[in-house]
Amino acid sequence: MQIVMIGAGYVGLVSGACFADFGHDVTCVDHIPEKIEALKSGKIPIFEPGLEDIVASNAKSGRLKFSTNVAEAVRSANVVFIAVGTPSRRGDGHADLSYVYDAAREIAKCIENYTVIVIKSTAPVGTGDEVARIIAETSPSAEFSVVSNPEFLREGAAINDFKHPDRIVIGVDSNDNRAREVMNQVYRPLYLNQAPILYTTRRTSELIKYAANGFLAMKITFINEIADLCEKVGADVQQVARGIGLDNRIGGKFLNAGPGYGGSCFPKDTLALAKTGQDYEAPLKLIEATIAVNDLRKRAMARKVIRALHGSVRGKTIAILGLTFKPSTDDMRDAPSLDIIQALQDAGANIRAYDPEGMPTARSLLKDIEFGENPYDICQGADALVFVTEWEQFRALDLKRIKSSLRTPVIVDLRNIYNPSSFSGTGLRYSGIGRPSSDTLES
Repeated sequence: MQIVMIGAGYVGLVSGACFADFGHDVTCVDHIPEKIEALKSGKIPIFEPGLEDIVASNAKSGRLKFSTNVAEAVRSANVVFIAVGTPSRRGDGHADLSYVYDAAREIAKCIENYTVIVIKSTAPVGTGDEVARIIAETSPSAEFSVVSNPEFLREGAAINDFKHPDRIVIGVDSNDNRAREVMNQVYRPLYLNQAPILYTTRRTSELIKYAANGFLAMKITFINEIADLCEKVGADVQQVARGIGLDNRIGGKFLNAGPGYGGSCFPKDTLALAKTGQDYEAPLKLIEATIAVNDLRKRAMARKVIRALHGSVRGKTIAILGLTFKPSTDDMRDAPSLDIIQALQDAGANIRAYDPEGMPTARSLLKDIEFGENPYDICQGADALVFVTEWEQFRALDLKRIKSSLRTPVIVDLRNIYNPSSFSGTGLRYSGIGRPSSDTLES
């Protein structure tokens, strides 16, 4: 298949590289010349484990190309994926679909043969209808189909998610057998992996993506509220999560208490879903509450740090471990660290921080921050060490070295990376999430 990806960002680049790895001929198109030139020279603009190798091998074989020329790429394509951003629209929180619609107009001008246009971008219900209208209006003689095919990629595990998906959702008109056959050919390499393909209507497909992210965001927020209750009643949220997660109807994933969700998907998608519910007079009260609780939680984590330092951080130095919204990515979008650090600075604290991949981006987002070379570097003379992102390399730190470096022996673990018993006899005061608090574990 001749496949074109409009958009060489996270979704477009990962999807394009994986399709090329399956043997399809793929061209990733982007309007930013610097990005395309960097990709041609082998420089990957994002951190995603395994992506650099797949891009390099498929570019070398000629199956993966990069271009700024939409017309040249689309003319020979069987399938054109729209994989551009749909950020929250400033002012009202709706998904900004201007990039999707601009892409549709560009594609329409270039169609010469029957082409399937696939919306890979996360887009609200009805987006496919509008894209079909735009293309028909722009190029009345064009032969095309519009399909919804949402992505379910987790940052840090995107390659595996694409090649071994839980499901592939394809929204297409029930009588459009031509488009269905093309999509079968696109995903035929995954048949060996027995990936279930769910064919639905286009609008149903569009809603599935939002419903999935909304449900997962609610699950995260639920266990975070349970964690708060655990701290009040003397229970352990880790054991509560395990106890309810063993129920097959619930499952254990997304039941890790922490500082709230962030990233490129959950914040904007829950907001867009809530706005869609309001527009159609079917308000989603659970989603609206999830958004409100999550927004409040991030600054509440700063108050937890302040309490661990006896109610004041003014003039004190706080060492922050982990800045990205999750491990194995360099993504800082809506990361809890941003709100936590701002709240601590508002309270008068000085901040030192370290993250394995996120510091280049963080430098442009955070002001008056001192960045360190490693976890031990930022602990020198600090009054507390705070874990914000659960990177694997933070799980086996030398606690004696940490203790000797800190000015005040305080650890605040906002991801429950450590078991409290690990600090027994170390002289470090440990505070986790949803666990009985203790001023010292030495006694």
